[in-house]
Amino acid sequence: MEEINHTSVTEFILVGFSDHPRLQGLICGMVLLIYLISVLGNFVFLMLMCADPHLHKPMYFFLSNLSILDICCPTVSLPKMLGGFFTGNRSISFYECMAQLFFFQSFTGIEFFILSAMAFDRYVAICDPLRYSLIMKKSVCILMATSSWVIAFLDMPLLIDRISKLSYCKSNEINHFFCDVSSLMKLSCSDIQKLEPLIFALGSIGGVLPFLLILISYIFIISTILKIRSIEGKHKAFATCSAHLTSIVLLYGTLFCIYLRPSSMYSPTQDKLFSLIYALIIPTLNPVIYSLRNQEIKNTFRKIRNKLRKLVN
Repeated sequence: MEEINHTSVTEFILVGFSDHPRLQGLICGMVLLIYLISVLGNFVFLMLMCADPHLHKPMYFFLSNLSILDICCPTVSLPKMLGGFFTGNRSISFYECMAQLFFFQSFTGIEFFILSAMAFDRYVAICDPLRYSLIMKKSVCILMATSSWVIAFLDMPLLIDRISKLSYCKSNEINHFFCDVSSLMKLSCSDIQKLEPLIFALGSIGGVLPFLLILISYIFIISTILKIRSIEGKHKAFATCSAHLTSIVLLYGTLFCIYLRPSSMYSPTQDKLFSLIYALIIPTLNPVIYSLRNQEIKNTFRKIRNKLRKLVN
């Protein structure tokens, strides 16, 4: 028999980072500053890749998608909480909460698939360089990126529908800075065990599958690099993957800390910290990671900087 919706709340209260007003204010101030830096950094990074025809290549196309996601993820999760702190109204309506949950989880899933597409791009570049332009043509790249967005967005409606039909009668305070699946399930007095198979299935599609695709790509990449005789050749091949690998380690390492910790080690404070690293710190670091050792992006930045100087002078 279908479960009747006994949802008894029309809005939730976002607790935020701390119960202490002074500490909450300090953290919110720092988060706001980092958020603005993150959005500006990713916007500039995106404009650089769009402005220079030399950067209209598959890897930069996927990086453009990643920059868009790195703007969207913190924008979905943080402004509501920050606005609540500065205005004193920490409430978020039930439907706003469901919308926030939908978009945050969808953008997360897209990012996983985009990273797996980037891993495939590196695999072709290193393992089959002679056919790179044939395999990674524009239509293929667009198809891979579009599929990432479509699959992730189609994954979420069923989960959101099930979560919205849970009965929330324990409390309306979400001990987090945004609407998170685990935090909402803690407030429910429904039988959440029925949701676990669905969450596992969606997590396998949206998180585990891309991880396996990345892992397989890098098994072949590392095997090919080890066959290169010259140290310089190995170093050059590895350098083309270093930024992508760093991004993957940071992202999946943080998520493993969130979801694979033993229950005895769980604490809400740790959960918020790891979520903040994932939702804000990693999007802020990504433009730096991908620009640090990328001479093409540095050259583009210098060109645009010199043009702006000439216009000003």
